[in-house]
Amino acid sequence: MKALTLGALAIVALAATATGASAQTNGPANPGPVIPGVCVYFNQRLLAQSTAGAAVQARMQQLTQEVQGELAPYATSIQAEAQALQAAGASLPAAERQTRGQALQARVQEAQQLEQTRDAELRYTLATQRQAISQAVEPILVAVYQEKGCGLMLDRESVFIMNPAMDVTDTVIQRLNTALPSLTFNRLPVPAQTQQ
Repeated sequence: MKALTLGALAIVALAATATGASAQTNGPANPGPVIPGVCVYFNQRLLAQSTAGAAVQARMQQLTQEVQGELAPYATSIQAEAQALQAAGASLPAAERQTRGQALQARVQEAQQLEQTRDAELRYTLATQRQAISQAVEPILVAVYQEKGCGLMLDRESVFIMNPAMDVTDTVIQRLNTALPSLTFNRLPVPAQTQQ
């Protein structure tokens, strides 16, 4: 069975944390002037450092481990049966070898289908939780935009170097931590219309 694609979710969560950390690298000694009306916001850092974002990452890792635990018996039994068939080799009657081979192939297909279903559920669950965070952040961003007198709010991912005084991310994280301190959720089934 192919390597679990579910580990990609854990990598995505860790990448968000790593991206947030890499944005904090040492900049120039003179960061330049603060440009009035220009603000910068870093959504990846919010997802990595806010309490809600951290809760989503931690819970997604738990859900990924649960799914891996659910899929592990399939891999073990498939491997054991494949080894048994190989060890028996020509000593098995052709009809029995064919029957067991077909049963093994059906088991492999069942495991692959379950893996695909669980992978889709995890991706949908993550997207749903990130959407909940985005909905909570939107009014906070609007309020900070107005309070700081921003005429332009840039995404930190598109800015190479900036004066840190223009970064409003810390303010947004603090307010989100108050407005949405955590998220509690379980793995969600993918709605039928989304699967198509």
